[in-house]
Parts: sequence; structure tokens; C-alpha cells
Amino acid sequence: MSKAFFRLFNRIHVFLYRLTGGRFGGRIQALQVLLLTTTGRRTGQPRTVPLGSFSDDGAHIVIASNGGSDRHPGWFVNLKHEPSVKVQIGSETREAEARVVHGSERARLWQRLISLAPGYAGYERSTKREIPVVALTFEA
Repeated sequence: MSKAFFRLFNRIHVFLYRLTGGRFGGRIQALQVLLLTTTGRRTGQPRTVPLGSFSDDGAHIVIASNGGSDRHPGWFVNLKHEPSVKVQIGSETREAEARVVHGSERARLWQRLISLAPGYAGYERSTKREIPVVALTFEA
């Protein structure tokens, strides 16, 4: 899939998700789709992407798979630079803090992800990098 097509698809997905409060495009496999808005590290502009997620102990977990590419997705690089993000789930938008998960916590969450969405195992096999797991924790 070309990069331009993928960007267009994401824009349409974000538009329809927002228009319907998440009723359109709100699930992928057994994952709930959320909209993650990061701040562009070079532009300072908001960047929004739809991502599959699941809940774990009050946080929403997202995966920086980039379709199994050897490069991290732009949104992940952005949140490493600025971990304060916005998350829209359905029609509700909240501020959140992003944290990259490591070690045994990552291993546990990765196994849970594979049980919910087995396709991610193929992404893991197709890349040389360890695919980051990110916990999004909502501010009070």
C-alpha cells in the first residue's frame, strides 16, 4: 500500500469516526479503535491517527506496529518527543499521558494483544525491531 493511499485512508477513517462518534470504524478484530492525537515533533501541529487498542488496569494500550515495518510510525516518534496526548474513544475526548512499556509488563501485554488480534504476530515476524507497546493513562 502506498504511503499516500494509507494517509488518505487514515484521514477518511478519522473523519468518519468523529462524524459518527466511533460507531463507524470503532472496532478492528477484537480491538476497540481510538483516535490518538500527538503533537508533530517538527511542525508542532496536531496529528491524529486511528489505532486499535485494549484496556488494561485503567490504561488503554496501543501498539506501534507500523504494519510490521522496520521503522517506527510517526505518531510513536511524536509521543516519545511529547508524551502528553489526546485520546478520543467514541465521542469522548480526554487528555492522556503516554508511556512506553518494557520488560515483563510488555511481554504480558503483547501476549494479550496476540490473543485479541493474532495478526500482530505476523507484524512481529516481519520486522527486526521490537514493536513498542504504549500505555495511555488518562489525567484526572
